[in-house]
Amino acid sequence: MLTGIQVALIGGDARQLEVIHKCSELDASVYLIGFDNLQNQFGGITKAELTPEALEAMDAIILPAVGTDDTGLVDSIFSSQNMRLADEHIAALPKHALVFTGMAKPYLRNLCTKHGIKLIELFDRDDVAIYNSVPTAEGALMLAIQNTDITIHGSESMVLGFGRTGMTLARMLQGMGSHVRVGVNKPDHHARAWEMGLNPFHTKDLYSKVASVDYIFNTIPALIITAQIIANIPHRSLIVDIASKPGGTDFRFAEKRGVKAMLAPSLPGIVAPKTAGRIIADSLIRIIMENVSSRRNEE
Repeated sequence: MLTGIQVALIGGDARQLEVIHKCSELDASVYLIGFDNLQNQFGGITKAELTPEALEAMDAIILPAVGTDDTGLVDSIFSSQNMRLADEHIAALPKHALVFTGMAKPYLRNLCTKHGIKLIELFDRDDVAIYNSVPTAEGALMLAIQNTDITIHGSESMVLGFGRTGMTLARMLQGMGSHVRVGVNKPDHHARAWEMGLNPFHTKDLYSKVASVDYIFNTIPALIITAQIIANIPHRSLIVDIASKPGGTDFRFAEKRGVKAMLAPSLPGIVAPKTAGRIIADSLIRIIMENVSSRRNEE
């Protein structure tokens, strides 16, 4: 239970609704900041403004998947007002407080470091990333099906990157009957892809491997699908880039050449917000239970 724990959610999207529900269900005191347009009615919830005074007694702050931008702005689909998380807000937090986000920009990391506040990036955790890889992969496949006139079964597909999301996506494509090539740059990833019955290759050989591909799914957050690579991709191909912004594709050149390329980050929050919200809620509640009491005692 979270009895006696005070939690503030600042901005976010539909995933936060599951987090609100779970925290409230476990008897936390929940404060919503940046939820002016929220229609759902939750019992025992308090709406508040983003002020230092509102944060002085908080045990945990929960920010959106991408916590803030490079200037501190926090996005919220439930509010028309701009919110900026500033130095004075983090300074007001108790030293035992935890700040949660999916992934943090340097701005947020620097603020938390400056004031000795523990920042937890949930998407860096293996458990969250692996659970999240399922709605991410399903969303990527949904986009592929919606934007082509061929079946995935029997297609030539390519997954770039063989991390937690890349592995799940490659396995799903294989299960749907696609011939799957996997671009890797680590020997252990090459071995694992081979063991799974996939067709691994080293990303340095990407140019020669794209000549007959139908689908390219990129998970690598660095420019890998360059203009040179795109020049060798068939016009019929579809690129679905699910790496974090700005992705790993030269979208300008893809458009110029007539190759359809889509940047699709944050797919879990778009295609399966309830599932994605439960994944986030379960993990952060477990972390709060494990950490807050002991950190309070240290003060």
